[in-house]
Amino acid sequence: MSLYTTGLNDSVLIHPSGFYIVGFQSFPFICIYFIFLAVIYVVTLFFNCVLIFIIAFNPSLHTPKFLAVVNLAVIDVILSSCIIPSMIKIFLFKDNFVPFNLCLLQMFVYYAFGTLESYALAILAYDRLIAICFPLRQHSINSLRSMSCIVGLSWTFSLGILSIATNSMTQLSFCNSVQVLSYFCDYAPVFRLACNDYTIQWYMACFLTFLLLVGPFTFIILSYICILVTVFKIKSLDSRIKALTTCVEHLILVAVFYFPLIIIFTVGFFLGVIDPNQRVMSLSLASCIPPCINPIIYSLKTKEIKTRVLVLVRKHKIGTQQPGGCLGNGQPVHSINAFVLQELLTHFSHMRSSIVLH
Repeated sequence: MSLYTTGLNDSVLIHPSGFYIVGFQSFPFICIYFIFLAVIYVVTLFFNCVLIFIIAFNPSLHTPKFLAVVNLAVIDVILSSCIIPSMIKIFLFKDNFVPFNLCLLQMFVYYAFGTLESYALAILAYDRLIAICFPLRQHSINSLRSMSCIVGLSWTFSLGILSIATNSMTQLSFCNSVQVLSYFCDYAPVFRLACNDYTIQWYMACFLTFLLLVGPFTFIILSYICILVTVFKIKSLDSRIKALTTCVEHLILVAVFYFPLIIIFTVGFFLGVIDPNQRVMSLSLASCIPPCINPIIYSLKTKEIKTRVLVLVRKHKIGTQQPGGCLGNGQPVHSINAFVLQELLTHFSHMRSSIVLH
C-alpha cells in the first residue's frame, strides 16, 4: 500500500493512497439490489429533471413555494449522483478502491447535500406554516426574495460546516486497515480506522447528527403543531380538511426521510447495537429512496405542476394529429394549443379560488 506522509507539529500523519469499500461483500442476492438501485437512479434523474424543466420554463411557477420545490429537486439529483453511480461501479467492475482525496470529496458531497435535503424539507414546512397560519400576510412574509435568502443561507451554512468537518479527516493517520464497512466513504466508519486520537471527529459526528436530523426535524414538528392549532380554530370542517390536505405529501416525505435515519444514527452510532450489514443496507436505502419519491409524491401531485404537465401532453398530442402543423379544418395547431392552454389556465384559476387556505 502506497502511503502519503506529511509533517505537522513534529508529528507524522499517514494518509493511505485510498480506501476499499467493503459494505456489500457479504450480502446475498446483491445483483438484484444493484439492479433495483439502477432503476431508482434512472427514475430519480427523470422525474427531478422534468420537474426542474417545468418550473424553470414557466414564469407563473416562479413563486416562493416552487423555488423551495426546485431547490429540493436539484439537491435530490446531486445527492443521488454522488452515491448510486459509485455503488453500481463497485458491482459492475468489481472495483471497490476509492482514492483518498476522492473519498473525502464523496464524504463532503454526501453529507453536505444530505444536510441540504433535511433543510429543504424544513423550508417546505416553513412555506406551509406561512400559507396556513398567516394567509393574509403570506405574500409579504414569504416573498420570492426572502425565500431566495433562506435557500441561499442553507446552502452556505451546509457547505461551509461540512467543509470544516471533512477537512478534519486530514488530521488523522491511517496506519492499519483501510477497509470501510459502508456503501461509500462514510464519515464515522472512516475515522474509526484511524490509529491516532479521533475525539474531535467523534464530537464533530455528534454535531453533524444534530445538524442533519434534530434541528430541522424539531422545526418541522413545531411548524405542524402551529398548523394544527390554526386549523382546529377554523369552524368549517371542509376548510379544515382542505388545509390539512395541502400538507399530506410533505408529511409523507418527512416520515420517509427522517424516521429511518433517526433510528439508524441513534441506535447504531450512539448505542452501537445495530448489525453493521443491516446498517449498510438500511442507510443506503434511506439515502436513495427519498430523492426518487420526492418529485412523485410531493411535487408532481400538486395542482400547479399537474396542470403544466397536462398542457405539455395536450400540446404534443395536438401537434402530432395532422402533418404540416394544421388540423383537418385548416386551423393552425399553435392556435389550438393557445386555446387549450387558455382554457386549462382559466379552469385552474377557478379551482384555486375555491380552495380555502391554499
